[in-house]
Amino acid sequence: MAMVIFTTLLIGLFLLPLATSSSIHELLESRGLPGGLFPKNGVKSYQLGEDGVLEVFLERPCFATFETRVFFESVVRANLSYGGLIGVEGLSQEELFLWLPVKDIIVYDPSSGLILFDIGVAHKQMSLSLFEEPPFCHPQQTQGSLSLSLLFQNFLTMYKFNVVRI
Repeated sequence: MAMVIFTTLLIGLFLLPLATSSSIHELLESRGLPGGLFPKNGVKSYQLGEDGVLEVFLERPCFATFETRVFFESVVRANLSYGGLIGVEGLSQEELFLWLPVKDIIVYDPSSGLILFDIGVAHKQMSLSLFEEPPFCHPQQTQGSLSLSLLFQNFLTMYKFNVVRI
């Protein structure tokens, strides 16, 4: 019995580096998400907890462009499940000159070719093909416009204005 436990631990120790050495892009693809959700440059590492919490560590905050611009903070967190990143923190998407936090990213049906971004005030569907290849991430350059948009968003939230997408 002790030999079986020892062998299991030994195998686990050898396989653990293999399991964690894959890229964030490969991990996402193995969970039914497109590999290009995170940038090809700037990702230092990631951690996936036993509870499904995924933390992606970037070298610095940066901007990337898919169909619209997105802003990655230096740490992006979410609950990773098959086909979804739920409760996303550290990722914002520009909509009509406002930076809105991305809350969820979901692929309900891969055969539909669509991915859903929940940005709180709206749900935005985009083509999965936009996320096949990881984007290039550019250093934070327009922090002023981002800060102003977040300030405006906080103002709306504080005074309980509802932003309706037309």
